[in-house]
Amino acid sequence: MTEGSSTARVRAALLAAGHDDTITEFPAGTRTAADAAAAIGCDVAQIAKSIVFRAGGRPVVVIASGTNRVDTAKVAAALGVAIRRADADWVRETTGFAVGGVAPLGHLAPPLLLFDRDLLDLHPIWAAAGSPHHVFPTEAETLLRITGAQVADIRQEVP
Repeated sequence: MTEGSSTARVRAALLAAGHDDTITEFPAGTRTAADAAAAIGCDVAQIAKSIVFRAGGRPVVVIASGTNRVDTAKVAAALGVAIRRADADWVRETTGFAVGGVAPLGHLAPPLLLFDRDLLDLHPIWAAAGSPHHVFPTEAETLLRITGAQVADIRQEVP
């Protein structure tokens, strides 16, 4: 498996948390939730996408179901902090991951973490493993435990 330091960092974080090394490479890419679901052969909802926001200088990572749009007001309320969008350079600098490969664990600095309540109904789920070509399967409860994220309703309601 060809991998950079980002994927190796995710592998080390998984193993340190007692999770099996289930990282798989998909050369065609898994940059978006739809791309990942197509490569894996699962529903888009089963993709646990990591969306990064800023709370001042600290990253906020929302682990969301692939079909859900994130409601930033709900995220801010759940965390009790003001948030704003993060650009790709800032995401890479603070998390150590490129957009499209942001993992839910293995960050350079500890982020504030929120976990989409909707993921708890899906089995299994798949998350990015540090690159736009690597993912790992897990159970929602397991990912919640190993990330230490706070569960919240973050889905934007569509009128």
